Amino acid sequence: MANIVGDLSDGDVMKNVGAIVLGGGRGSRLFPLTKVRAKPAVPLCGRYRLVDIPLSNCIHSQINRVSVLTQYNSHSLNRHINNTYRFDQFSGGNVEVLAAEQTDLASGNEWFQGTADAVRKQFVHIQAPHIEHYVILSGDQLYRMDYRDLLRTHINKEADITVAALPVDAHDAEGFGIMKVLKSGRIREFIEKPTDPEVLKSLETPEKVFEDFGLEAAGKPYLASMGVYAFKAEVLERLLMEHVEWIDFGKEIIPNSLQALQVQSHMFSGFWEDIGTVRSYFDVSMAMTLPNSPFRFNDQHHQIYTHARALPGVRIEDAHIKNAIICEGSRMTKATISNAIIGIRSIIHPGAKVEKAIILGAEYFEDDVTDGSKPQLGIGEKAHISNAIIDHNARIGKGVTIKGSKRLKDYDGDGYAIRDGIVVVFKNATIPDGASIGAV
Repeated sequence: MANIVGDLSDGDVMKNVGAIVLGGGRGSRLFPLTKVRAKPAVPLCGRYRLVDIPLSNCIHSQINRVSVLTQYNSHSLNRHINNTYRFDQFSGGNVEVLAAEQTDLASGNEWFQGTADAVRKQFVHIQAPHIEHYVILSGDQLYRMDYRDLLRTHINKEADITVAALPVDAHDAEGFGIMKVLKSGRIREFIEKPTDPEVLKSLETPEKVFEDFGLEAAGKPYLASMGVYAFKAEVLERLLMEHVEWIDFGKEIIPNSLQALQVQSHMFSGFWEDIGTVRSYFDVSMAMTLPNSPFRFNDQHHQIYTHARALPGVRIEDAHIKNAIICEGSRMTKATISNAIIGIRSIIHPGAKVEKAIILGAEYFEDDVTDGSKPQLGIGEKAHISNAIIDHNARIGKGVTIKGSKRLKDYDGDGYAIRDGIVVVFKNATIPDGASIGAV
């Protein structure tokens, strides 16, 4: 493996690295956004998909052999990746979606039982003779990372496994794998989602350790796993094949490897958000509409890629807009829009008010003239939408009120659901004229 220790900016060197994006879970915490699509295919900020984040990071890191693992509603994910990520035939690169399948290697259970089990069951398709290291990534996070930095730590420390880590507070610590590290950065303890207060207290990282690694704790005394790993290829294969009872990286693979293997931490200090629930998805999206948003998609040195579309420019007729992301192909007339994301091909009809909401838009254009049997595509005249997510191709009738609130309990209605206080209108759903959903 000495040949990769050199300059990791060398594209030839990075050809020895493969990436695996984990997106195989049902995504039940993101329902109903995952009702008809895989979790990595969930739209983000109007025109992107969640999977665009790790894939763009891979491209900027010169990793061009990527496998995306999924098992639920994989059609839209397949379509998006096939339409977006195409490498020339001489580069040897590709992005491939691998869905759960029935094989003789599945040991009687074809569904992925955990993150490690997903990689194990697809490893016959993933492995390649020239791959010396794998980076394993989550498909539901928003962050920018040059994975070459992770690999430098991994190789310079002669690690078998390297775990990307960042500081979190006590409240967030219960949702992640928390680690304790030596001054060298080697991980000596790792507990997945600790809930016992005494155990959690014992995992606090001294402020001096953060300072030594150039991190500011700022009230975040715990080191959390980002769900981003680097593995030596032979180590990953051996762990997967010799310990078939280990089905999850955070729960079994990492903790059980600490004694026998060199397991290293890689410190990360940039913006990072896990987008695992409807509430976190909504809150992160709303943060993107602010004047000083914590994450910018238009970073000239590390932009986020997605499917290129030939759509007309945005058409705005006498509308009032404040703090909004407006995507191509949209049209709004005499509407009021604030702190909102307006996705591609969205139609906002006269008198509508959209505030603190996400309108995902439409997958096609529709003629303005209808027979009146159903509302037109988009947000109807004088409709009021707030604290809500309107999925693709939804028809919101005239005078409709949709208002989410943290006081609302989870509920499944006709064409919509309430999750974490957010009203989510289903893809292709119709909300009739005058309907009222949510808080009054």
